[in-house]
Amino acid sequence: MAHILENREYTGCLVNFKTEKVSYKVKQSKENPVEKQAIFENHHEAIIDRETWERVQELRKQRKRPNRYDEVGLFSGILFCADCGSVMYQQRYQTDKRRQDCYICGSYKKRTRDCTAHFIRTDLLTEGVTENLRKVTSYAAKHEARFMKLLTEQTEDGSKRRNAARKKELEAAEKRIAELSAIFKRLYEDSVTGRISDERFTELSADYEAEQKELKEKAAALQSELSKTLEATANAEKFMKVVRKYTSFEELTPTLLREFVEKIVIHESEALDGKRRGKLRRQEIEIYYSFVGKVELPD
Repeated sequence: MAHILENREYTGCLVNFKTEKVSYKVKQSKENPVEKQAIFENHHEAIIDRETWERVQELRKQRKRPNRYDEVGLFSGILFCADCGSVMYQQRYQTDKRRQDCYICGSYKKRTRDCTAHFIRTDLLTEGVTENLRKVTSYAAKHEARFMKLLTEQTEDGSKRRNAARKKELEAAEKRIAELSAIFKRLYEDSVTGRISDERFTELSADYEAEQKELKEKAAALQSELSKTLEATANAEKFMKVVRKYTSFEELTPTLLREFVEKIVIHESEALDGKRRGKLRRQEIEIYYSFVGKVELPD
C-alpha cells in the first residue's frame, strides 16, 4: 500500500533511475534518492493532482506509531514546544479517582535539554484548537473573497501598493543593469583601441562592476518578493479547498486535524497573579494552518 501512496507517476510524471545496482556482483538494487532520479513532468495523464499527492506525503510524515497506551494521540507529531522546539509527548496520569491526559515537552520528559514541562491538558487543547478552527472556517465560508485577501496579505506581508513599488524598483534596476553592461562594453572597446589607459579602464570597470553586482542582488531580492505574492495566492486557494471540503464538522478527528493544521506550538503557561504556582494562568497556543501558516482574523 505504501508504494502506491508514494508513487509520483500517478501525478503524470515519468520517473527514471528509481533504483541502481550497488555492484555488478550483487543482484539486488537499492532505491535512489529523489535528487538522483530523472523526473519528467506532464509525461502522461495524471490520475491524481499534484496538490493532493504532495499533501498525502506531508500527512504520511506526520503518521505516528501507537504510544504505550496502544493508541495514537490526536495531536501526536504536530505538537511542538515553543522554547526548545521538541515534539511534545502524550502523558497520562491515573489515580483511583480520576484519569488525566496531557502533553508535555519531549526534552523535559527525556531530560535531554534544560526545558520546562509546557504541560497542557488534552481536553483543554482540543477545546481551544476546535474553537479556533471553527472560527477560521466559519469566517472563510462566509467571507471567502475577504478571507482570501486577508491570507494573501498576511502570508506575503504586503499589499498591492507595496508590490507596485517593488515592480517599479525592479524595472529601474534592470534598466540600469543593461546600461552598465553597455557602458562596460564601450570601456572595453576604448581600452583595446587605446583611447583610455589600462589603469583607467581597471579603475572605471571596477566601479561599474560593483554597482552592477549590487543591482543584480537587489533585483533578485525584489523578484523573490514579487514571487511570494503569486505563491501566497496559490496557497490561500489550497487552504480554501480544504475549507470547502469541510463546511461544518461535529468533532475534531485526526483526519480533519491533519488536513487543516501543519503544526501547533505550545508556550509555557504564565500565572496571571504573578505567583509561581498561581491558580489563574494563561497559556499561548499558536496554530499554523496548512499552506497559510498563522491566521489572524479581524476583530
